[in-house]
Amino acid sequence: MADDFDINRIDEVIHGRVRLGIMAALSGVESADFNTLKARLQTTDGNLSVHLRKLEDAGFVAVTKRFEGRKPLTEAAMTPAGRKAFIAYLDAMQGLVRSA
Repeated sequence: MADDFDINRIDEVIHGRVRLGIMAALSGVESADFNTLKARLQTTDGNLSVHLRKLEDAGFVAVTKRFEGRKPLTEAAMTPAGRKAFIAYLDAMQGLVRSA
């Protein structure tokens, strides 16, 4: 077994399927609107809201709500702390793959 894998390095906040999808989707863009994330992750409004809130509570994602004309618009963006945590998560997963 490889020495570079430590199960404790896997961030449980990011590790959930939908939360990992959110982080992956946000990693390559400045921000994404709620409906784009919902479609990309094939999830419901409520499910996406819960997972965004968990990432927001951890400081990994910033959620802003505003109006565009008369329509409400919710956007999410990865924070610097979120980017650091996501990179650490990917490094930990790479260690897992190497040890397999």
